[in-house]
Amino acid sequence: MKNLIQSAKDQAAELTMAAYRKAVADGTLPEAEVKTAPVEIPKDTANGDYTTTFALAASKALRQPPRNIAQALLDHMDLQGSYFTSASIAGPGFLNFRLNGSWYEAVLSAVESEGAAYGTSDALKGEKIMVEFVSANPTGPMHMGNARGGVLGDTLASVLAAQGADVTREFYVNDAGHQIDKFAQSLEARYLQIIQGEENVPFPEDGYQGGDIRDLAQAYYDLHGEELLHADVQVRRDTLARFGLDTNLPKMKSDLERYKIVYDNWFFESTLHESGYVADTVEKLKEAGWTYEKDGALWLRTADILRENLRKAGKKEADIEKLDLKDDVLRRANGFYTYFAADIAYHRNKFAVRGFDRVINVWGADHHGHVARLKGALDALGLNGSERLDIVLMQLVKLLRDGEVVCMSKRTGKAISLSDLLDEVPVDAARWFFNAKPDTQMDFDLGLAVREDSENPIYYVEYAHARICSLLRNLAEEGMTVPALEAMDPALLTAEAEQALLKQISAWPDTIRLAARDYDPSYVNRYLVELAGCFHRFYTACHIRGEEHKLAQARLKLADTTRLVLKNGLKLIGVDAPERM
Repeated sequence: MKNLIQSAKDQAAELTMAAYRKAVADGTLPEAEVKTAPVEIPKDTANGDYTTTFALAASKALRQPPRNIAQALLDHMDLQGSYFTSASIAGPGFLNFRLNGSWYEAVLSAVESEGAAYGTSDALKGEKIMVEFVSANPTGPMHMGNARGGVLGDTLASVLAAQGADVTREFYVNDAGHQIDKFAQSLEARYLQIIQGEENVPFPEDGYQGGDIRDLAQAYYDLHGEELLHADVQVRRDTLARFGLDTNLPKMKSDLERYKIVYDNWFFESTLHESGYVADTVEKLKEAGWTYEKDGALWLRTADILRENLRKAGKKEADIEKLDLKDDVLRRANGFYTYFAADIAYHRNKFAVRGFDRVINVWGADHHGHVARLKGALDALGLNGSERLDIVLMQLVKLLRDGEVVCMSKRTGKAISLSDLLDEVPVDAARWFFNAKPDTQMDFDLGLAVREDSENPIYYVEYAHARICSLLRNLAEEGMTVPALEAMDPALLTAEAEQALLKQISAWPDTIRLAARDYDPSYVNRYLVELAGCFHRFYTACHIRGEEHKLAQARLKLADTTRLVLKNGLKLIGVDAPERM
């Protein structure tokens, strides 16, 4: 799809280089090795919409003052048939370009012809990408961190798909290992306490203390009574753990669906162990010479792998030696594989079995130390984890009400869960606020999220969309409908507010590109707030009712074009575009 900002930049660069070649041909400028002109949008567009520093960059090679070069370029520049109405010199030698009506018309045309697809591209076409996010332990309810990771992962997946990638959303279910053993022992203790009394059954010191564990044990007892009282300990624990997982997982799915998140795949850790894939993966590392035995356990030479990677990256030996690099246990002395071994196998499965070109994990910042180790292990397996595995680390969330930090849930006495949050805040507001820049700690203001005024950004953006829909309805009742592009005159849109709005509309494709490039879907939020602001200013400054018919038609077309882009943007982050508010 067409990116009008990039098209204008490319055209300005081509015009500059064509002018240089003409200046060389007639002897005005000397021939030299010069690079294609870099073109940017200046912070202050008072002197032009686009600017190039070609004259400054080429000054040394051409041995002339930048302004002399800029003047020579200007004298040899032909803007006919381009997006620009004029070019001028500013400052020490900047060459500024001013857009003409054909560019603004092209913006309207792109939105009209592409509709719901406006802003998308095929830049990542043919690339198979997995985004794995949330992956909360199924031993309890999802909390605020999962709420943030959920919307970041889901929106990032949408952004990548909008760039043409074949995207799979995946939830990794940790249904094996130590946390499940602890879950089983906690359930067992609560179950036996129901039968024998709390004073007669000790609770594990490191057990899960939440009220949800009591609820699960009680639910099992209500259904099955004392049938597990005299059962084999392992059978009792396995049965209770299975019951707990079978209860918790559907609840997790329903909470996430309420949050507008639907996964393509739920992948169970237990399948890796049952199929022997974890053992096979460890054996592959062993065959490659990356393991050793110590104290009955099998270790991965993680430190050696990381040192090798750092050397390849050009790090100095002295700096490498300062790092506290450590090896990792893959298989304990008791014969059980560690979580790290299962994680390596899981990611090997993503690349080697399912054939993903790129894998993106959305993790909490507390997993920072795990990133290089996992990438290194995949490198050791020959899967190029350093290049193909990307980790988005998100910072913590602080929940506020009336300026005070909210730590506890009234219902469970634990950290606020996703379900608790969605009982208090509209889903769209939650998705909007959690789609913040991943690498910054965020404050989630419960009061702000439900306010219905311009201070609340989601309300501000949704109101812009609803305002346009109301305008269209009212004008339609008066017999005035949105014209097709060929039936209106874009050249009439010359007011500053009109052109500012068109420029903001043109920035949508580049916004998606940058969000995909930086793995930062919060670009979309910032863009939509700016677009809504541009529209509100346009609406105040440029009337439609009472204006001459052709001008009113042109402005109505611009308003409707804005509506469509607002809707596209809100849809990308999973937020509704209301027609009435």
